[in-house]
Amino acid sequence: MPMQIRSGVLCLAAALTLGSVAAPLAAEPEIRTRRIATGFNFPVGVYHAPGDHERLFVVEKPGRIQILMLETGQVLPTPFLTITGLVGGGTSSGSEQGLLGLAFHPNYAKNGQFFVNYTATNGATTIRRYTVNPDNPNQANLASGTTLLTIAQPFSNHNGGWIGFGPDGYLYIATGDGGSGNDPGNRAQSIGAGQLLGKILRIDVDGGTPFAIPADNPFANGGGDARIWSWGLRNPWRCSFDRETGDLWIADVGRSAREEINLQPAGVGGQNYGWRCMEGNACTGLSGCTCNSAGLTMPVHTYTYGSGANQGRSITGGVVYRGCAIPELQGTYFFADYVVQRIWSFRYENGAVTNFQSRLGELGTAVNGGTVAQIVAFGEDAQGEVYIVRQGSGSNGEIFKIVPLEGDAPCPPDGIVGDLNGDGVVNGADLGILLGSWGPCPGKGPCVADLDGDGQVAGSDLAIMLGNWGK
Repeated sequence: MPMQIRSGVLCLAAALTLGSVAAPLAAEPEIRTRRIATGFNFPVGVYHAPGDHERLFVVEKPGRIQILMLETGQVLPTPFLTITGLVGGGTSSGSEQGLLGLAFHPNYAKNGQFFVNYTATNGATTIRRYTVNPDNPNQANLASGTTLLTIAQPFSNHNGGWIGFGPDGYLYIATGDGGSGNDPGNRAQSIGAGQLLGKILRIDVDGGTPFAIPADNPFANGGGDARIWSWGLRNPWRCSFDRETGDLWIADVGRSAREEINLQPAGVGGQNYGWRCMEGNACTGLSGCTCNSAGLTMPVHTYTYGSGANQGRSITGGVVYRGCAIPELQGTYFFADYVVQRIWSFRYENGAVTNFQSRLGELGTAVNGGTVAQIVAFGEDAQGEVYIVRQGSGSNGEIFKIVPLEGDAPCPPDGIVGDLNGDGVVNGADLGILLGSWGPCPGKGPCVADLDGDGQVAGSDLAIMLGNWGK
């Protein structure tokens, strides 16, 4: 297995220079999409393992995870994981069931653990842990499968499906409201024991069997189900953590009036996003609801239901660009609509959306062929470059990459382990960063100078750096 280093280390110099981009940049480069792979069977997500600069993992809804080799653009002939026998639904573009989410443990390089979110054959949302085959990094160990959590689903739609590790090392799980229309069971607003639908859940997969409750969860000491982190969501479809700030972006699909994007500050839980009484920033007028947004967290952006220029019918949440190839886009959030071909971006600064743009003209048609439509997900590679997933209507799902108009050169330096400041050489400046980080990493996963991924900066990391000195 290749040497694992923290995601984004190669972009550290750009991040330190640009920070969180406090003001809109005067001019942005032209960007395009490039189709990098096709032939996927209803893909719904693209992911990377921490520090892995060679591969992307493509989740297919019927129950497979394929490996895409970045250097060659080839898909390995044998899937990384096949659990089609456990998965229910997911065999059509309209199905909201299937294998829907994937998350690699922050310390994957050491423990080989990854987690999946799927709809079981009985319709229940299932969170399951696997480990990689110790003898083959391109194959999961099927026998290692362990179920952490199951949530009964009263209907077949609104399954959510996203899972991801936050910068705190905890696993976050997005669930829909249980389906049907207008949340007939008022599940999204219910926070009592076992009321896990219409929520963001947060669990500690390392602290207990099968997991523990983080002490700072809103209801860890009572008043609601201890697994709940936030609530009031209808069908959160694609969330993401900003790898620089740790903020959580949550896109929530609307009923028939508004699509919305919510922003949750890093480490802050307990938000109520309002559904079923609020859709976006407007009252629904549903029975039992009072038109009062007091105590609710309003979205940072909404758009109305329709087919107009800035309208759509089903939001697909995206990611904040933190890559190296297009540094002028640092801090830009990309998102799309699944039903209507729309791609947008904006920055969020000082509590307000700025630099909102339609990106369809630039990104809607790939430079090497292919229409970027039916956008079901965005993803990132280890360097923070952004990918777009087209679900397609069968085995014609595609993966596109956002690239600068001038080309798609790799971010320099490309893979020098120990070059912590990104200047292309391992030297005294990098040693200073390592020594300044000496000791345990503040989170549960690797930190910037933790070159061997064991959760602390120590002599073993110093030895790795000195072994690459001058490269």
